[in-house]
Amino acid sequence: MKTEKHIYPVTGMSCAGCSASVESMLKSLAGVADAGVNLSNQTAWVNFDPQLTTPQNLQQAIRSVGYDLLIDNENDHKATENVRQQEYTKMRARTIWAGILTLPVFTLGMFFMHWEFSAIISMVFSVPIIFWFGRGFFTNAWKQAAHFKANMDTLVALSTGIAFIFSLLNTLYPEFLLSRGLTPHVYFESASVIITFILLGKWLEERAKGKTSSSIRKLMGLQPDRVTIIENNSLKEIDISALQIGQHVLVKPGARVPVDGKVLDGTSFVDESSITGEPLPMEKKMGDKVFAGTANQKGSLTVTAEQVGSETILSQIVKMVEEAQGSKAPVQKLADKVAGIFVPIVMAIALLSFGAWVALGGDQGVVQGIVALVTVLAVACPCALGLATPTAMMVGIGKGAEKNILIKDAQSLEIAHKLNTIVLDKTGTITEGKPTVTNLQWYVNYDELNRYKSLLYSIESKSEHPLAEAIVSSLKDNSKYIPVDKFEVQAGMGINASHNNEDFFVGNSKLLKTNKIAIPQTVAQLVEQWSAKGQTTMFFTNRHKIIAIIAIADKIKESSAKAIASLKSSGIEPIMLTGDNEQTASIVAKQVGIDRFKSSMLPHEKAQFVEHLQNQGKVVGMVGDGINDSHALALADVSFAMGKGSDIAMDVAKITLISSELTHIVTAIRLSKLTMRTVKQNLFWAFIYNIIGIPLAAGILYPIIGFQFDPMIAGMAMALSSVSVVSNSLRLRRIKL
Repeated sequence: MKTEKHIYPVTGMSCAGCSASVESMLKSLAGVADAGVNLSNQTAWVNFDPQLTTPQNLQQAIRSVGYDLLIDNENDHKATENVRQQEYTKMRARTIWAGILTLPVFTLGMFFMHWEFSAIISMVFSVPIIFWFGRGFFTNAWKQAAHFKANMDTLVALSTGIAFIFSLLNTLYPEFLLSRGLTPHVYFESASVIITFILLGKWLEERAKGKTSSSIRKLMGLQPDRVTIIENNSLKEIDISALQIGQHVLVKPGARVPVDGKVLDGTSFVDESSITGEPLPMEKKMGDKVFAGTANQKGSLTVTAEQVGSETILSQIVKMVEEAQGSKAPVQKLADKVAGIFVPIVMAIALLSFGAWVALGGDQGVVQGIVALVTVLAVACPCALGLATPTAMMVGIGKGAEKNILIKDAQSLEIAHKLNTIVLDKTGTITEGKPTVTNLQWYVNYDELNRYKSLLYSIESKSEHPLAEAIVSSLKDNSKYIPVDKFEVQAGMGINASHNNEDFFVGNSKLLKTNKIAIPQTVAQLVEQWSAKGQTTMFFTNRHKIIAIIAIADKIKESSAKAIASLKSSGIEPIMLTGDNEQTASIVAKQVGIDRFKSSMLPHEKAQFVEHLQNQGKVVGMVGDGINDSHALALADVSFAMGKGSDIAMDVAKITLISSELTHIVTAIRLSKLTMRTVKQNLFWAFIYNIIGIPLAAGILYPIIGFQFDPMIAGMAMALSSVSVVSNSLRLRRIKL
């Protein structure tokens, strides 16, 4: 088979059973070599032979089991997001209206059940709740049944449907049971509450998933839609899709570079943090490489296009992030794992109960069988089972928000406590992510100090270099502007300026060597000490002597060393990855206590390293703050983004640390452990109710002591199980992290 791989958005999935149905349906089609579904990302990837099947065939098959494949929006992320937003809005409206109508039904059923008009009013209100706002459960259950499948929708549809029909008959024809000595109970409130609770759970789940496609959209937004080319000595603006290799592109000041290519003319500084993650813009001149999505600063550049469209590094990052998000299988929650077994078993028990009562119950067998059937389905309603995980996760996520930890999905909260390796980007994660003056040593007397401070401030104010901005920022409070007579940039070295006919220089050692300015031994020793700490040194001189030396560095956050020590004490290995050179990386790693690091890493190499660790059986967390980290963040088992980092990193990552402090990673891991303990407790209570309640509802004790679960008691037991689950989850609010 000659296959092609395509990724399509899927709508309508809400549980592992749903994703399993979609996946099995796709794999069963002729021409499909393989397929997979990502529940958390709401996408499906399909390897298929276009000669044997078409996207339309795939869509038709998925629609037949109650879901939809958005084949028209395969690459249109904005359109896909709009469709999902519309679905979310509809779900919210259904939930709210169902809740409004359920309130009077519940009140009548629980407190005014003996009022003569209670049943009629409850019936009228229940009809729109069950058959309009809850119609999706019945539609999906029917479509699943058509393919001999069952999921949680099947159980919801059966329990609410039979409860409603049974209540309807008892409301319209109460004499049928009264004549046989039975009380004609109605269960409109149980059916309505079930529908509303499940709708609420689905709504909250959708809200927790977030807009996963927005990260892709923002990445794509780094590349401009229009581009200016130089053709026949004139400027022409064209759509970027029409750009061809070899054409000359004008990149104006403040604009983003639209292609990968080489500088043909001009000089400027380009912010390449989207590719390298490093905070310092790079100087670009003739012959230097530039990359799509990077931000040009103040100078104009003419660039020869070498890679365009899908061939650029930016486009490759977009593609890799998209595939990484789509390739991760969601964590299979226990409730979803047993759904495929639980549903048919409950249905079988309900039918078996009915059959046993009909065969052995005598004159009352049929009536008692119907009661047993309804009771089993009512007590086995998956309300508590469905709430066990979401309620604990919601409280856990809320608790995290109180601690400035934003958790985007339940999956990451579930896995975080299993992490045994944390991969950390350096810049903006371990360090502050911005150059600052760390040392400023003056070699002038006190009377001259203020004049030279103002002079250095004035010279650097005229510079576009990012290191100059750090110097200006450090001097602005104690300096005043002095007019500078001459200002010349010496590429790759620094600045030559003059004031009152005296020449001054600000730059690196190359600048001093070119202008034959000697560096005293004591100054050289101090520069060597600063360099050994990973600091960049600049000189401020005149023709005759050194006036000052300035050390600039990306400072390490005060909390980084403490966080690394905490991770180590928890049995988690920290590893640092950086695009910076080995000397700087080694110094930073040593200062914060990291034993293992890798330097000069490109974005795809970071991602490959994460995969390498995972292949060794490690459960890997990735911490980053830049666009260049997005691929590795998407691949990691749990991804953390710094709140002060890029929007792309925060969108791709599942956990955002608002304060950008690494110590909050340890807090997030502890929160994960406590939340998962609560989830397991909730699942225990949810299952124990079913394990005890279902046999009692079926009438297992009736032959022994004459006891059979009444449907009303079954409804109360179901409600109690939900209350116990929610109450247990709320205990998380009081736990100190």
